[in-house]
This record gives sequence, C-alpha cells and structure tokens, in this order.
Amino acid sequence: MEINDLTPAEHRVWRAFATGTEVDLRGPDPDSGPEQRLRAPVLRALLLNGPREPGEIAALRLVGARVTGVLDLRNATVDSVVRLLRCRFDSVPRLSGAQLNYLNLSGSELPGLAAARTRIDGSVRLTDCRISGPVHLAGAQIAGALFVDRADIAADDPAQPALQLNQISIDDDLCARGLRTRGLIRLDGASVAGSIDLEEAELHNPGGHVLDGESLDVGANLLGRRMRAHGRIDLRGARIPGRIDLLYATLSAPGDTALRASSCAIGEMLLRGGPPVQGRLNLRRAVIDQLHLEPEMLPTQVRLLALTYTFLTPHEPAERRLPMLERDDGAFDPHAYEQLTAAYRNTGDDRAARLVQLAKLRRHRRTLPWYGRLWGRLQDAAVGYGFRPLRAAVWLLSLLAAGSVAFALEHPRALKAAEAPEFDPVFYTLDLLLPVISFGQESAFAPSGWHRSLSYVLILTGWILATTVVAGVTRTVSRQ
Repeated sequence: MEINDLTPAEHRVWRAFATGTEVDLRGPDPDSGPEQRLRAPVLRALLLNGPREPGEIAALRLVGARVTGVLDLRNATVDSVVRLLRCRFDSVPRLSGAQLNYLNLSGSELPGLAAARTRIDGSVRLTDCRISGPVHLAGAQIAGALFVDRADIAADDPAQPALQLNQISIDDDLCARGLRTRGLIRLDGASVAGSIDLEEAELHNPGGHVLDGESLDVGANLLGRRMRAHGRIDLRGARIPGRIDLLYATLSAPGDTALRASSCAIGEMLLRGGPPVQGRLNLRRAVIDQLHLEPEMLPTQVRLLALTYTFLTPHEPAERRLPMLERDDGAFDPHAYEQLTAAYRNTGDDRAARLVQLAKLRRHRRTLPWYGRLWGRLQDAAVGYGFRPLRAAVWLLSLLAAGSVAFALEHPRALKAAEAPEFDPVFYTLDLLLPVISFGQESAFAPSGWHRSLSYVLILTGWILATTVVAGVTRTVSRQ
C-alpha cells in the first residue's frame, strides 16, 4: 500500500508505528467524521510490512479508533505488539492460525473474534470488551495469560458458543472476573497452567450449558466466588489440584443438572454461603481431598455414587448430613455412608459415625425381602443393630421383672418334688431368658396354663435378644 493513499488519520498511525508511539483518535463522536476511522487493510499492511527504525520497537498502539472493513491476519506472522484500546470494529477480526507477539483489545467493541489455532507469545487482553458475537479461540496457544475481566460477550446464534476455548492452551491464568456471557463457554479439553478466575461472573444460558469444561486441566484453582450461573456447569473428568471455590455462588438450572463434577480429581471444593442450588448436584466418582459443603446449599437431588473425600467441613451433626445421602435418586450406595462415617471418624466424632452406620443399615433394610426386613426391624428395635447395646439390657430387665412377678404369684409345678431345688422366680426367669446359662430351675419345674405360654415367650425372646446381641458385637468388632 502506498503512503500517498492514506487518510490523515492513517498517515498519523503509519508514522507512529515505527517507534511504537500511541495514537489517540478519540473524539466526541466516533461516527462524526473520518478522523477516527481506519481501514482494516491499512492496519494489515502496517502490521505485516510497516516501517521500522533502527533502535526502536515497532508497535501498533491505538486508542479510540473506528476500524472499517475486515482485519484479516489469518496465518500471518506479526512480530510487533498489537494494542487497540477502546476501538470499534465494524467486522469480525480474522486471526485464525496467526502468530502474534501480544494482543490487547481492552475496552473495544467487536461483532465477534475469529482466532482459532492462534499462537500468541505473550498475553491476550479482552478486558471490558463488548462483543456481540462469538469469540473463537479454540486450539489457541497463549504463552501468557488470557484476560476477559468484565467483558460482555453474547452469541448471536443460540446454537453457537459465546466463548469458544476448547482445546486452548494457556501458560498462565484465565482471568474472567466480572465476565458476562449469554451463551455457552466451551472449555472442554482446555489446559490452563495457572488458575481460572470467574469471581462475580454472570453466566446466562437458561435451558442449556453455561460452562462445558469436560476433561479440563487446571494447574491451580477454579475460582467462582459470588458467581451467578443460570444454566448447566459441566466439569466431568476435570483435574483441578487446587480448589473449586463456589462460596456465595448462585447455581441455577431447574429441571437439569446445575453442577456436574463427576469423575473429577479435586484438591478442595467449597460450596457454601449461597442460596440453595436449583437443579441437580452430581459428584459421582469424584475424588476430593477436602469437601466444604453446607447442607443449606444442597438441592433436592444429589448424586454421590462412588464419591470419595477425606475431610468434610463444616462439622455438622449427623442428623444434618444424612439427608444428603437420602437425596441420591440412584440405588442404595453403601459407599456413600462409609465415606461419611470415615469423615466423622477423622474428626473424632464416634457418635456421629455410629449414627451414620445405623442409618446405612436402615436404608439397606428397604432393599431386602419381607423376611429380611422383619429380621432387621427386630435387630433395630432390640439393640439398634448393635450400635445401641443398652437396649438389650433394658429389654432383659423388663422381661426379668415381668416373669419374676408372674412366677412369684404362682409357682410352677415341680417335676420331681423330692429332688427339685427351692423355687426362685428370678433365677427361673433367667433360666428361660438366657439360652446358654442354666441355674437348674427350668429343668426342675413345669409351668401350666398361661404360665406355660409366658415361658415360651420368654424363651423365644431370649433367643432373639441373644442373637441380635451377638450380631451387634460381631459387627462392632469387625468395624474395629
């Protein structure tokens, strides 16, 4: 392009490029005259074949320009800094396959951005941008960080992602504080060496996904404090060795899964302080070292099959944690109860651990046939499946008192009067109740009438109590 073909504004930019001088074209109205307008082909020619001066670093530094036409840098190599602040683009910049040194479009307005498979040796800044179409950075390689703080991005087609970052590789952080999107953010297969910061972000796509991070690989943390997500978040298979911070977050996907973190490997997960999750919470097969889970945030449906965690905070009574296990709409999962039991034992709360084990046996009882349920109810009523052994003593003392009084009022007939010992109603009742101990009373006397029925009841009850106590003790010993 000949320099004689340039407008005054373009000529000014052309001369400033060689020394990297910033050109501010802001005026009262960017549409009022040609002094703010720059043709995209001029910028392309400048970036590819612009003037250079010895000892100076060439750079395109613009503020407040209106870029007309298509800025087409597909598969180009640009070794100078590109810094276009608070600019306005009439067409979508095409950067797919390009190799850039640094890209800063902060505060600009764009109808979209096509930069798939782009390689950037520095950072990319889209801070405070207003983008009315999709941002396509799939497969890009960014040696620095990606900044989309406070950006407003909307997909013009509901079927297209608003922010397409699948298979992207970022060697630093993905900074998206205060980001506002209307549509899907695709992060599946992405690799971020640092952290992903979505604090105070507003993600809006009711009835669909707001974030698809399947197999996402994060080097540090995923931060979503005070985030508001109206749509489904899918992190299936993600690896986040740091923490997922969802303190004070709002997760809403009525009738769908609000958060899916199944098969994930997570160092620490915080879900506290916000309103109850609207939609399902799916943590199946996830491995989490420390889980900060507030009961008040749990939705009506929670899927915890094969979830593994080491610590569960804040410390809550077992009565407040057990409903979480009842909300899993799948089949009975004893592993979930064992995990909660282990978490209580790690904190030294043996009482809560016993309550969880008791709840597990009661839940398992529902899956048994009628005779198994009947036997389970007997064990529960008698000794609480071995977790409440004092119940057996209460039953034995009650039956001992009733039998002693009944047989004291009317002695049973001696089988051999000459050889029979002196009748003792207390030890006679004990002989009936305790199947493995004999005081010589039961074999010497034979009750009649309703006393015979009472003796049968005492014998049967004694056997049931003895069996349940033995089962409870065996279960306790095996746990220890």
